[in-house]
Amino acid sequence: MRYLFWLWFLPLSVFWSWFGLSYNDVNFGLMFLSRDLHDLVFNIYGSLLGVDPAAIPIMFLKACIFDSALIFAIVAFRKRRQIRAWWEARRQRDRDDAPMTQEVAAHIPAE
Repeated sequence: MRYLFWLWFLPLSVFWSWFGLSYNDVNFGLMFLSRDLHDLVFNIYGSLLGVDPAAIPIMFLKACIFDSALIFAIVAFRKRRQIRAWWEARRQRDRDDAPMTQEVAAHIPAE
């Protein structure tokens, strides 16, 4: 599971870091982070896909959200027994901590 997390998290963080820095032209003197390269990359992808280059980041965001939901669903399915045990323990604890009702409190003798 640890490897799955890193194989999911690392590419997304690298892409969105590059996107944020290059979109705002925070390039630290590197051509890789310049707005010119940002525009060039998205123009190339736009011409390859036949879509407006401005729509590509939104499409990529939707794909990231879908992929993340899919990965979390797979992990939740694999750990369903642990999640169910945690949920049952939590519900039991909430039942034990619930305040007494008047009917229950009326049957308790006063000291």
